[in-house]
Amino acid sequence: MAASTIELKIKRQDGPDAAPRWEEFSIPYRPKMNVISALMEVRRQPITKDGKRTTPPVWDANCLEEVCGACSMIINGKVRQACSALIDQMEQPIVLEPMTKFPLVRDLTVDRQRMFDALKRVHAWIPIDGTYNLGPGPRVDPNVQGVAYSLARCMTCGCCLEVCPQVTPTSAFLGAAAISQVRLFNMHPTGNMHAGERLEALMGEGGIVDCGNAQNCVHACPKEIPLTESIAAVGRQTTGHVLRRLFGR
Repeated sequence: MAASTIELKIKRQDGPDAAPRWEEFSIPYRPKMNVISALMEVRRQPITKDGKRTTPPVWDANCLEEVCGACSMIINGKVRQACSALIDQMEQPIVLEPMTKFPLVRDLTVDRQRMFDALKRVHAWIPIDGTYNLGPGPRVDPNVQGVAYSLARCMTCGCCLEVCPQVTPTSAFLGAAAISQVRLFNMHPTGNMHAGERLEALMGEGGIVDCGNAQNCVHACPKEIPLTESIAAVGRQTTGHVLRRLFGR
């Protein structure tokens, strides 16, 4: 017999400097709900389980199809996307908490700016000024295309940083996502022309040598990106880059 209600336990915090608190909610059950739809139901009627009116919980969401990465949060102790977390597949009460490796904004919303800053630092793009027609793009081996596609699925959700022991509020480690994007753009025929710049960025503080090889990232990635393979591949690239720089080749 299906449950008639959904029990939620949400960690609330009105701001970065406010005291955290827990609030519990009981909402009507509907089949095929996800965590986002449950939160929307709470927002519609923000009354706690013991009958107290409260403020609507705050969270991030955008695409609702596990593409944007905005709705990352800790659900029943595991970091994942709320849009693909189905109520029917989870134990209750469903415990919702914000990610811990990013500055808190409010409730379940955090600031993932450090990830975007990391992408800027490693030049995770292909510089094309668009001033003239470049003609057809370079041909790429289908095997390389397959690897590149798996890396391109990264949605900067932050799950890999959340589970990484090297990522702390005081560490400068860029994280697996940025390292994997270096591998992606370096394997592109046009992007490879600027491979050295990306590798130089990873050779500084917080770069690839700060990876402790815990391998938590590859297990937490919702897109099953081969992050540990990327870290190993980029590690070899940085070693080769150093040798070429030393010997002038």
